[in-house]
Amino acid sequence: MVLDTVGMFDLTAAFPEHIVLARAAATERLADARLPAHVDIANVVVAGVGTSGQVGSTLLEVAGPLMSIPVVGHRGYGVPNFVDESTLVLAVSCSGDSEETLESAQAALADGATVVCITGGGRLGAFAAEHGLLQLGLTPEVPVRRAALVAMLVPALLTLDAVGFFPGAQAWIDDALSQVTRRRDELISSDNEARRLARRLGRAFPIIYGGNGLGGVAAERWKTQFNDNAKVAAFCNRVPELTHNEVCGWGQDGDVTRQIFQLFLLRHDHEHPQVARRLDVLDEILDEVVGSVHSVVARGEGTLAQVLDLMLIGDFVSLHAAVEQGLDPGPVPILDEFETRVARP
Repeated sequence: MVLDTVGMFDLTAAFPEHIVLARAAATERLADARLPAHVDIANVVVAGVGTSGQVGSTLLEVAGPLMSIPVVGHRGYGVPNFVDESTLVLAVSCSGDSEETLESAQAALADGATVVCITGGGRLGAFAAEHGLLQLGLTPEVPVRRAALVAMLVPALLTLDAVGFFPGAQAWIDDALSQVTRRRDELISSDNEARRLARRLGRAFPIIYGGNGLGGVAAERWKTQFNDNAKVAAFCNRVPELTHNEVCGWGQDGDVTRQIFQLFLLRHDHEHPQVARRLDVLDEILDEVVGSVHSVVARGEGTLAQVLDLMLIGDFVSLHAAVEQGLDPGPVPILDEFETRVARP
């Protein structure tokens, strides 16, 4: 019997439905929203931490290359010094109570920026209401923050579309929806890739590498899902950067590292040719120093489809990893304790 008190498997299996609901709600809300003109925006900042921070990283890799202005992911307090009246700030927080993001929204508004709040409510929602800011609520309402990725990502993508910086967002979302639906259907079958990978991982520590861009963003998602769901230490990095430093750390103690680490290589169709070659060489070199190397290949049309495809696989692998250890993937009491202990007086 699987111990899953919060229903993480069901929440993860509803990934495609979350996209459908989030798109419908955001499209309706944005239809009559007052947003600045395209020409009046010089840069975009996406403020958020945790899963909300992953929204910013995903936007950077999916929409960023098509945008005529810079988009910056900000994970912390305050805002970058360049923020002013020409900045569009997307303040993203599932609960609305992330103190870092609330402070970022407050600082951005004080600097004259246009602030759009993507949140389920909380203090950020109250701040948006108090100052008459556009608030895009989360539909569906997801009880666990890490399961709300696309509920926050889709409104952010559609906001960029609404101001003219990510035209065709609906088509990108359609392609992504088609792929994650196919993948979800595969992953909820009795014998599926995610369960097999989790069983092969066993009690080893996962290391996840991806090519810079989509692979790197997906690798971070895998890492944090292993942390939250399987309650295991996990590590991630991206190519080419790691091939200039971290790879040196694999030169010693292979007899030890083979016993405790397994490597996941996340591959996709949009890798730079040299990044692809570096990942191929990594596969060959690290096979000697880790217990196993698992290659996971994205499918789907377009960058949004492929990055969400990789993320969905990782979500399920981490859930099955929790099952393998007899753990409940839902509760994360250490996070609540941490926030209580650092709360401002």
